[in-house]
Amino acid sequence: MMQNVHLAPETDEDDLYSGYNDYNPTYDTEELENDTAFQQAVRTSHGRRPPITAKIPSTAVSRPVATGYGSKTSLVSSMGRPMTGAIQDGVTRPMTAVRAAGFTKGALRGSAFDPLGQSWGPAPPLEARSEDSPEEKIRQLEKKVNELVEESCIANSCGDLKLALEKAKDAGRKERVLVRQREQVTRPENINLDLTYSVLFNLASQYSANEMYAEALNTYQVIVKNKMFSNAGRLKVNMGNIYLKQRNYSKAIKFYRMALDQIPSVHKEMRIKIMQNIGVTFIKTGQYSDAISSFEHIMSMAPNLKAGFNLILSYFAIGDREKMKKSFQKLIAVPLEIDEDDKYISPSDDPHTNLVIEAIKNDHLRQMERERKAMAEKYIMTAAKLIAPVIETSFAVGYDWCVEVVKASQYVELANDLEINKAITYLRQKDFNQAVETLKMFEKKDSRVKSAAATNLSFLYYLENEFAQASSYADLAVNSDRYNPSALTNKGNTVFASGDYEKAAEFYKEALRNDCSCTEALYNIGLTYKKLNRLDEALDCFLKLHAILRNSAQVLYQIANVYELMEDPSQAMEWLMQLISVVPTDSRALSKLGGLYDSEGDKSQAFQYYYESYRYFPSNIEVIEWLGAYYIDTQFCEKAIQYFERASLIQPTQVKWQLMVASCFRRSGNYQKALDTYKDIHRKFPENVECLRFLVRLCTDIGLKEVQEYATKLKRLEKMKEIREQRIKSGRDSSGCPRGRRDGSAGSDSGQNCSAGSKGERLSAQLRALPGTDEPYESSSNKEPDASYVDPLGPQIERPKTAAKKRMEEDDFADEELGDDLLPE
Repeated sequence: MMQNVHLAPETDEDDLYSGYNDYNPTYDTEELENDTAFQQAVRTSHGRRPPITAKIPSTAVSRPVATGYGSKTSLVSSMGRPMTGAIQDGVTRPMTAVRAAGFTKGALRGSAFDPLGQSWGPAPPLEARSEDSPEEKIRQLEKKVNELVEESCIANSCGDLKLALEKAKDAGRKERVLVRQREQVTRPENINLDLTYSVLFNLASQYSANEMYAEALNTYQVIVKNKMFSNAGRLKVNMGNIYLKQRNYSKAIKFYRMALDQIPSVHKEMRIKIMQNIGVTFIKTGQYSDAISSFEHIMSMAPNLKAGFNLILSYFAIGDREKMKKSFQKLIAVPLEIDEDDKYISPSDDPHTNLVIEAIKNDHLRQMERERKAMAEKYIMTAAKLIAPVIETSFAVGYDWCVEVVKASQYVELANDLEINKAITYLRQKDFNQAVETLKMFEKKDSRVKSAAATNLSFLYYLENEFAQASSYADLAVNSDRYNPSALTNKGNTVFASGDYEKAAEFYKEALRNDCSCTEALYNIGLTYKKLNRLDEALDCFLKLHAILRNSAQVLYQIANVYELMEDPSQAMEWLMQLISVVPTDSRALSKLGGLYDSEGDKSQAFQYYYESYRYFPSNIEVIEWLGAYYIDTQFCEKAIQYFERASLIQPTQVKWQLMVASCFRRSGNYQKALDTYKDIHRKFPENVECLRFLVRLCTDIGLKEVQEYATKLKRLEKMKEIREQRIKSGRDSSGCPRGRRDGSAGSDSGQNCSAGSKGERLSAQLRALPGTDEPYESSSNKEPDASYVDPLGPQIERPKTAAKKRMEEDDFADEELGDDLLPE
């Protein structure tokens, strides 16, 4: 028994790594050259056998497999183990998977050993896909539909709504063809529903963008009613938006609520937006209590600025003061979720840090933060101005409450702006003293607020024509903030009022250098150049302003006026036409355009614009006079009567309009009406010589007995007029006649005789000028009529001056020079 027990030698007790260097001599490749068995195997066919397989015997041990030579003898390899298929002790060693290794019996019959099949040659080419196959046609059509949908979306984002709609329609047509082809080739359940949904949804969106609301609703209905589309019920929000645009508020609320029911509670943001739409719709319908419920829920779940502002509007509509205060406090407490501005200030002089701060100072995130903050300030300022006059007994107390609430919030800087708005409210109430007192409180504040208050004070004093005070506060505003364009503009206005146009232009230029978007300064510098007769520079200013304010009527008028001053009537008419397209009811612009056409000799166009001007403003005497004269020139005296009657109503103390009415009756052959009109004029103006002259003539022709009475009155009036003129002339010559005597000239008597002689000649001429029975109804006298009347029908007719020959008065810019901080809307 002990012979099988082996004790470890004592010398190996401490050798922990013993045995690791022992290895099987089979793996000793250095002695292969001296191995006789190995060398014999290499020289014989054993060296061409496949590599030795794994040591694990094959499972196929049930039947012996001979070697390629069919030998049954036991063969031993150089490593001392039997070869595969050799017989040892009457047992055949199992064969390995020689066929899988590429060894077959055919290899021994002369065929080359090719386990990888490389002798077969290259593989045959793949069969080309047939483009005429139904599957390939469907695949290409589906790709085309996707491309059309993408092109439609891109066109919509670029603003080309018409092209986007055309692409969407084309995609819809091709998608229907695609569905029919799929139904013919495959089963209906293999139809691409996602593609159908995207095509229909894009088509409905493009219909809505093009304001084709009926078609958009029909397309949305197709999507919503199809049960195969998952989550299609959410599109009812879009349908509600369309009904809201159509002012169908009841259906809008219905669809909003249906969409709200189909959106799970996990989508909180979407549900909040839908509830906000519901609240806005309730406000439009006047259901303020329901709107309050929606906005109160929003402010309790996820407060935001829009919901808070709409909640204040709702409480303002029902007049609940306490709830307005609470809602204003909730609006103030809405978190902005933006970082402080301190992170954009470099804490050290590290150049790398400075570069990073400079890069992020005006990036998209910073711009978004600014927009969010500006929107919050706008909502708070508007809400404060809305509720301040109603939450307390007076608007001043209400403003003070709002200011205190704002000071205790994160919007501390808005408190000063509210104070300035308080002063502006005093202005709107015509309480200038309180406004001035409120603004003067800012003289000791920081520079920005002080500059804004001083700018408003300067403007107030400018409106009251106290230019010294206006200039003083303008200087204060400029010194407080040299980069305030409104302060510089008001300073320029005060200098302009004093007549120093060159210096005023310098202030306006400085305002433009500080803020190139200061349109007030650009407008005023154009007016300044007009005063300096630098018309080219004035035109350049107004054209630049027109590029900024495309539809400003004042700018268009100034451009037309400058072209008229430059004696370019064609350009002036073109710009006046643009002005009329902006303000088609401006009677002054229409009359101005009519005057330009009249100066160019185009009477028909001039009449058209003069008539339009009269239609919009029938009290312009110049337009009335031109229209009456036009109808007289065209021999339509009956139509001229209504215009002169209108003028007599506007100026009842002016006798010339009533005389023109009577003259029109005479020209049209209605002598009886003319006689009655002259008699009525004589009763109102008994000392009018021209009226008596025509009365004498008409009575003589008709054979009335009153002719002698009117003739006697006419002679008496003419005699009195001559005596009055003689006294006036003698009073003028009284200082000249003695001087002639002192000079020793004999011209004094001759001068008196000449004066008397001329007076006698005028009197006899007037007597001879009395109309006879066979004379026409126009006055044959060459004597000038009364200064208050010029008969347009007689030989002394005087046409009204055309508007083209008159220069427009320089516009008084009292409001145009306001800065952005002065009187906000």
